[in-house]
Amino acid sequence: MRYTPSSTLRLFRTGPHPCSYKQARRANTVFLDPALPVDRLLHSRLTEIGFRRSGGHLYRPDCESCRACIAVRIPVDDFRMRRRHKRIWSANRDLVAVEDNKIDENESFALYRRYIAARHGDGDMHPATREQFHAFIRTATPDTLFVKYFLDGKLTAVSVTDLLAHGLSAVYSWYDPDLSRRSLGTYSIIRQIRQASSAGLPYLFLGYWIKDCPKMDYKQNFRPLELLLDGKWERI
Repeated sequence: MRYTPSSTLRLFRTGPHPCSYKQARRANTVFLDPALPVDRLLHSRLTEIGFRRSGGHLYRPDCESCRACIAVRIPVDDFRMRRRHKRIWSANRDLVAVEDNKIDENESFALYRRYIAARHGDGDMHPATREQFHAFIRTATPDTLFVKYFLDGKLTAVSVTDLLAHGLSAVYSWYDPDLSRRSLGTYSIIRQIRQASSAGLPYLFLGYWIKDCPKMDYKQNFRPLELLLDGKWERI
């Protein structure tokens, strides 16, 4: 069954589980019926109301006593690079980007495992396994683009992007933790902003932002930024 605007969507809600972002907190998640085929229209409509893709699931936080997770997006035509962005863009001019609609199992996973160990060793994504990599990264949509960045022929970073009807969605990125000075995560976002603008798409969706969460601070460095508050997108 294909989705139409009049279709009834079946949603499920998890029970309380440990929050990935706030210690000692319990979280709840609403997710779309995994049996429902997801086309670009449905994916786009759900992203517009705050859903996010993780592997084969479209989900949204639905915690009873917390609304800290706020969906954010960048209006790409209004984005202007700050001095720091220009420096990062210039510093990575020697990277070679290769785009594909699929991703290899070995080289990309090896880099992913190193990245998770270095950057998320204290989180629920560690230790990275091939099963996790397959479920979270390799399970994609027909509109998913994988971009691999090479430095002197060596894989240095990977970004995963979904094409939506009204923008791009930055799903996930990982990079060589030994090259942190290059700010490759920020670089990949700048490149996705440029991709969206070149394609005539108005937004780059960045997933969720949480105040006072250090791992998400980078998102508020992109201005203007729009936040989904009480069902409406508001610019800051």
